Amino acid sequence: MAAFGETRGPVVAWFVLVALGLAALVAAMVPVGPAWLGGAGSVVVVAAYSWALAARTGGRPVVFGTLALVLGVATLVIDTDALRTGAAVMTAVVAAVLGVMATVPAVTYWRAARECVVAVLIAAVGALATLGFEPMVTVTRFEYATFGLALAGAFAVVFRLGAGLHGLGRRGVVIVVVGGLVLAATLLYAELLRRYGTPELVSTLLDAVAWSRDELGAFPRPIESVLGIPALAYGCHMRARRRQGWWICAFGAAGTSAVANSLANPAIARSESALSVLYGLVVGLVIGFLVIRLDLLLTGETRGSRGRRSRADEQASALRPEPPRGKALL
Repeated sequence: MAAFGETRGPVVAWFVLVALGLAALVAAMVPVGPAWLGGAGSVVVVAAYSWALAARTGGRPVVFGTLALVLGVATLVIDTDALRTGAAVMTAVVAAVLGVMATVPAVTYWRAARECVVAVLIAAVGALATLGFEPMVTVTRFEYATFGLALAGAFAVVFRLGAGLHGLGRRGVVIVVVGGLVLAATLLYAELLRRYGTPELVSTLLDAVAWSRDELGAFPRPIESVLGIPALAYGCHMRARRRQGWWICAFGAAGTSAVANSLANPAIARSESALSVLYGLVVGLVIGFLVIRLDLLLTGETRGSRGRRSRADEQASALRPEPPRGKALL
């Protein structure tokens, strides 16, 4: 992570801080140790994440990392519900956006899958840090707030990475429009079912959810499965070929925000929340694979009788340069 500097020292220090914060959060969940461990772990994680996000996006990591640390400590000292909830929201947002920004271009599908796993792991640590602030939330409002802010933050950064709207191109516009429609449909599906779905259809879907929770232990988070992970996989795959891939990756914040706020609902067991995230990742990667294959077929990039050879040629030509994971994107 050269974004932190030219030597390995800052990188090692960053990972040690995150590990210490994570250890404190896990100890608080057990629970083991003093009562303040959870809050302290959350402050350490959000400060480290803010530092990393600023470094990755070409900002001022010292300023933002220190600011996050000061605000986090102030939140714990003053200890009001409003401050704790606000800190939890911003922790989830920072984790969700960092999960997307920490990805790198993926020449193959399997590398795209790896990037999705990296993003989910980053957001999952953020979920624990969010919980460590012990927010007092209305679950629906909390989820919409973190989702909206994370998506806005991701698009704000991507606007610069993608060279503004004129960098979209015709194909990029189509992809963003389709992504927006999928986003709207995913957010409104419950309301659409309630208003326009037949009783038989609604009953069937509810039975499927109940069966999944009873037999598999959880049901995949819809926005993670249908939009977030497929968009991130497809976006990372396209970034190795075209700049427009960043605009698709921005929709990945829908998935990482769903992971980051996954522990906010006290009515759902943490084990079920973890399984829900895992199942959403698996389902999303399957959908992402289909989208990538369809894109390659429609663009003719793997078309022809040579099959595997033509696919290898296409991958060899996917050489769009981009800074490594540890360097600033801007």
